[in-house]
Amino acid sequence: MGASTPLPSTDAVARAEEFTRERFIYEGETAAEALASGSARRRALDAALAELETGAERPSVEWRRRFALLLGLERLLSEEEPHLVDGTVLSAHQVDALSGTLTALLAEAQRSNGSANGSAPVPPPEPPVLASAAIPGEEDEDEEFEDDDDEPDLEPQDWQDEEDDEDEGVDPDIEIDEQPEDPNAARRFWFEHATGAGKTVAALGFVEASRTGGVLILTHRRNLVDQFHGELRDRGYSKRISPALLDGRDSANGPVTVETYQWFVRNAGRVSDAYTIVICDEAHTALGEKTSAAIRRWAGPVFVGMTATGALIARHVTDLFPTQTSRFDLAQAARRGVIAPLRCIRIPPGPGVRTIAKVPLRRGEVDTEFDQEMLAELLDQTPFNMAIADLYKTRFNGVPGVVYTAGVRHAYNVAHSFRELGMKAQAVSGETPKRQLARILADYESGKIDVLVNAQLLAEGWNSPRATICMHLAPTASKRIYQQRVGRVTRRHPGKEAGIVVDFVHPATKHDDPVVTLHSLLDRDVYRGGAIVVGPVRRGRGRRVRVERRVLPVTPDPDRRAEVFERELWRIAVDHLDYGEQHVWAALAGARVAPNGWRRAKAMLHFDRGGELKRRFLLTAVQRNRNAQLRLRALQEIAAARDAEAFDTAVDIMAGWPREERREGVKIMLQALAERRIGRRDEANAWIWRLAEYTREVHEEYAIQRWPETKRLLGLLVNSSGGAHARNARRLVHATRKEDRRLSAALLAAALAHTPEAEEALRGARTRMARKPAALARDLLRNFPKGRRGKSRRRRPQSAGGAGNGAARQPRTGAAPPLSARGPENGNDPDLIDDDVDLDDEVDLDDLDDIDDGDDIDEGVSPDDGPSEDVLTEALGKTVENGELPPLDPSARSGVEETVTDALAEVSPEGDRNAEEAA
Repeated sequence: MGASTPLPSTDAVARAEEFTRERFIYEGETAAEALASGSARRRALDAALAELETGAERPSVEWRRRFALLLGLERLLSEEEPHLVDGTVLSAHQVDALSGTLTALLAEAQRSNGSANGSAPVPPPEPPVLASAAIPGEEDEDEEFEDDDDEPDLEPQDWQDEEDDEDEGVDPDIEIDEQPEDPNAARRFWFEHATGAGKTVAALGFVEASRTGGVLILTHRRNLVDQFHGELRDRGYSKRISPALLDGRDSANGPVTVETYQWFVRNAGRVSDAYTIVICDEAHTALGEKTSAAIRRWAGPVFVGMTATGALIARHVTDLFPTQTSRFDLAQAARRGVIAPLRCIRIPPGPGVRTIAKVPLRRGEVDTEFDQEMLAELLDQTPFNMAIADLYKTRFNGVPGVVYTAGVRHAYNVAHSFRELGMKAQAVSGETPKRQLARILADYESGKIDVLVNAQLLAEGWNSPRATICMHLAPTASKRIYQQRVGRVTRRHPGKEAGIVVDFVHPATKHDDPVVTLHSLLDRDVYRGGAIVVGPVRRGRGRRVRVERRVLPVTPDPDRRAEVFERELWRIAVDHLDYGEQHVWAALAGARVAPNGWRRAKAMLHFDRGGELKRRFLLTAVQRNRNAQLRLRALQEIAAARDAEAFDTAVDIMAGWPREERREGVKIMLQALAERRIGRRDEANAWIWRLAEYTREVHEEYAIQRWPETKRLLGLLVNSSGGAHARNARRLVHATRKEDRRLSAALLAAALAHTPEAEEALRGARTRMARKPAALARDLLRNFPKGRRGKSRRRRPQSAGGAGNGAARQPRTGAAPPLSARGPENGNDPDLIDDDVDLDDEVDLDDLDDIDDGDDIDEGVSPDDGPSEDVLTEALGKTVENGELPPLDPSARSGVEETVTDALAEVSPEGDRNAEEAA
């Protein structure tokens, strides 16, 4: 149409609106805008005026098919709040379905316009010969179509014989345009709305839009036909309900017919062209080979498919309905509050049911499912049925629900087990008479029955807002079937806080498992028992299940599982993870644990009987934790566990610690070796000398203070090389034999060899000294300086007569007092004894062995001997110089000298001479 075509008059527009019962110009629009040349609305107006000029009293079938739905959707969506005739306001997702269809129709109209002016109606297509066959799964209808199967199946040929071309007068050189295989594909649309989100109301939106064109609604079950009729009556469209129009019958007042797919296939060649729109409910059930072929061949009306599971089988759905106009899936519907939120509980099946993995999978036309006969044979066991009934009574007694079983017989057996425990349960199946089925469903709605048990009958086409529990007693490998089951509990109902889905799988089951779960359906990363999986969380509103505190990663994606470990580290149920991930958690927890979470982290490993996970946790804490105190705490627990392997690893890790921290760690490990046996004797010997090497400067300082000759010997050893270095090493070893064990150990710990000969000499001496590792560890431990005064210092309780510096002194008549009883005035150097080492607690069986075993005692030295005279004198002088104690008066000093003299008298046979020299 040219741009100069004049606009129709106002009277002409009014007559066309009355004729078509649709508006062409809306409020706020000008005629030039609304009726622009080439627009779909202008072409509809011109076509209507052309039919009026011919004397038509109602729009023709051709006009209704091309423009009735398009103009009706524009009218409905132009309202501020699109609503049905009874005032029901369409929700946003329902409006999206209508607007998406309108957009697709406008695009299709623009394409079909092409270079035509659109003023003449398109000639009607010749009535096609439709295929007639039964719907897959309806075996009882096969007998009616036996005649159709008598025709031989001819395979298409990619060539044509020349003889045939000549007979028909066709030039084989002439190219013929290829005809489209599916000419009506552009007029078939579909939308996905979650179960319970109002697909029926959306379908009635198309009924409201099509005032003159007929509407044919197809569904897969007869009870759904009655359900649609009820909705039409309740929404104010009872007058438009019409019996099926067959054999060319026509009606231009928008008749609405609801039938089944089986009826459509049987009457395919007789269905009237008055139906300008066909709504396919549960569109995934129309994907059978012959059913879809019948739909493809009917090129007249607009087809609109509705499904709740289109995304799960989108490849199949889009093959028949190429254009998707809207999507409102389960997650979106729950988040917006259109359907009830969903909670999930996973219950591990019994030992006899864990062989579900051995049940083979059978591939169907659309998806894959478990072999139902083998599944029923596996699950239909009386103990299992009774356990399920007891579980339902214990956790959900009185809560209405639906249970899905493996087969009809299993359903009746489970219902019997439920009734034996006093629950109101009833089983239904396809074998249940229709009247009895209607009565049972009515009793369920009224509350006389609380549990409905079925195999697959109630997975589709049954809606009960009262249903709250969806128990998948029989697992399924089909996401489509699973979502249809879950859809039975998604409708909102007074007092219903959320739908509860029960999956009989292990709590840690991942999405790649053949058994479909709610979390795999919605692709959730984390499982938390009883928690909301999808939908808004409403706290304190009738929650019927207990929500667990611990979570589990269930996604199979390694990156997403790692994110769950990072995000939910302290809430993961570690005992349900596989062995490898348990070690991953232990390592990550050891590196991340904080002081206030130490006890919690250890409690999360309560199931670790072998101690491998605890060892991994502690070693990682020693190696990677940033808190120095926690590293030392982990070191203490490793030492207390007496695990030789972990102890050895910890000793290696300590080599990289800072100096002060390493010193504290060495003290912890030496204390452990002194108090208990850890590993073999040779292992303990190696650990002790490695620990001594880490703190060489401590032992060197003590040895120099104790014996001034130490500095010269160590200097000669360090500054020599070759044969001289080995000789100096042997000289140092020979010197250690003349000293007491503590000084000898300090000298050997301070020595550093550079050649194999020197190393061999030192190793031999160290090995001889380490025959009693506990005693050696105590001697090295005594070399560490004490900690700071006044900071976390524990004071020993004093006896009634022991207060003061000199109150406890008594004349010596026997052996020297124990080291723990010696104060600074009695010859114990405070800088050489560590406050953290309790000497009274260090006496054990190893000490007694040291005393009895002469091989471990250097000649002329007793293990109970105190420090030498030089050390006592130096300690006394140093104490006074540092000002830690006030100077002693002459009488007190004479008492100290007397004590020292008595102690030296018992050290060696030369004690008398030493006593005389001291006097």
